[in-house]
Amino acid sequence: MKNVPADFLWGGATAANQVEGGFDQGGKGLSIADVMPGGKQRMQLIHDAAFDFELHEQYTYPNHEGVDFYHRYKEDIALFKEMGFKTFRMSIAWSRIFPNGDETEPNEEGLAFYDRVIDELIAQEIEPLVTISHYELPRHLATAYGGWRDRRLVTFFERYSRVLFERYQGKVKYWLTFNEINGAQFMPMLSLGVALQDEENHLQTTYQGLHHQLVASSLATKAAREVDPSMKIGCMLIAAPVYPYSSNPADIQVALDEERMMNYFCGDVHVRGEYPAFAKRFFAENGIELKQEETDAAILKEYTVDFFSLSYYMSRTEKADKTTDMTAGNIMNGVKNPYLKASDWGWEIDPGGLRIILNKLHDRYQKPLFIVENGLGAYDKVEADGAIHDEYRIDYLKAHLQAMVEAMEDGVEVMGYTSWGCIDLVSASTGEYSKRYGFIYVDKQDDGSGTFDRSRKDSFFWYQEVIATNGQALYKDSISTRS
Repeated sequence: MKNVPADFLWGGATAANQVEGGFDQGGKGLSIADVMPGGKQRMQLIHDAAFDFELHEQYTYPNHEGVDFYHRYKEDIALFKEMGFKTFRMSIAWSRIFPNGDETEPNEEGLAFYDRVIDELIAQEIEPLVTISHYELPRHLATAYGGWRDRRLVTFFERYSRVLFERYQGKVKYWLTFNEINGAQFMPMLSLGVALQDEENHLQTTYQGLHHQLVASSLATKAAREVDPSMKIGCMLIAAPVYPYSSNPADIQVALDEERMMNYFCGDVHVRGEYPAFAKRFFAENGIELKQEETDAAILKEYTVDFFSLSYYMSRTEKADKTTDMTAGNIMNGVKNPYLKASDWGWEIDPGGLRIILNKLHDRYQKPLFIVENGLGAYDKVEADGAIHDEYRIDYLKAHLQAMVEAMEDGVEVMGYTSWGCIDLVSASTGEYSKRYGFIYVDKQDDGSGTFDRSRKDSFFWYQEVIATNGQALYKDSISTRS
């Protein structure tokens, strides 16, 4: 049997804008997520230069309701407890705390809501793991300031972060600053709140916004250490090994270049406190000139993170000759890998890639790693008796968890694992309910119908046993799927 540390943090992960609902309650302002339409055209619409951050009658906005965690958090946390969660990764909606994002005083109703959620988690002996900014910039900061293009957002984020640290000190030990910060390179709207205009230099705008976020993350880390030095601050990146399509040296070089900018650019700044040489070359070759203040370099160097957290959904394959068929679903592009199958949404499935990237990150950074997102978006069928037999999800998670344990056997320090969408939620990439990740089924459909009632899938009982045995059940031939 493989050994998992006794203090390993098993759990699940969500984001406020995808589960909470209550988009206009408790003094909350609109976020960019609140104006993103639902449906498979979502990514195309929000990355169009004409995206106007307004609500339009011809679209639906499923984030407005989410899965009603805002009203049902006690019920959901009780189900997390039943599964045996040691930790729950949640995010705080910035626009619940500062409705416009640039106020000087926070909204007490929003803080009080998270008081209740965090206190309930603690009462159930579940460690809160809190993301400060998860793809939900206050809309006002996008429309009035142009999103993270504007340096002033650094000050607003620092103020927001300090309010959270002061309010929840002694209750929240683990914090993440920005969700999937390197995603700005692929999804500037979600990460930066930026609708890139045709006339602007897209790379200049993207990497300037990223610089602002990296400085803001370091200043948040500084604030946390001033408020409560026992707090642990982590970065959070999309992690994906990049494979060369062949042994052709040109393919290998392309894969190396892409992997460094993908996995190590932001990681080096967060962990090592400085821009790597390969990024400086990329900037020079693409005419990117970062505007920095005199103190930026010192701030980045001094306030590095305590741990490195990551999402893992897929690997990526690259080839110098781009005429090869591209993948249909991978949001990070790449060519089709002939050795991998894909999910219903076209995301290539590669459990072995998790072991590979964990080893690479461990070798480079020598920091504790935390897998805070991993999961399978799939269509689920509710049987006549209410059962949901999601063996495909069990197979997916089992293979990835076994790969994680293998990496730990390799010597990689992994703090914990939080499966993405532990309860069904609104997909960030498509705004759909039908793209389900959860152990817990939520009766809500893409057409808006549904009761929000919760029910346990077969994977609920499977994960319950995995946690109860601290991973040993991963190596049984079968695991019970009913209690």
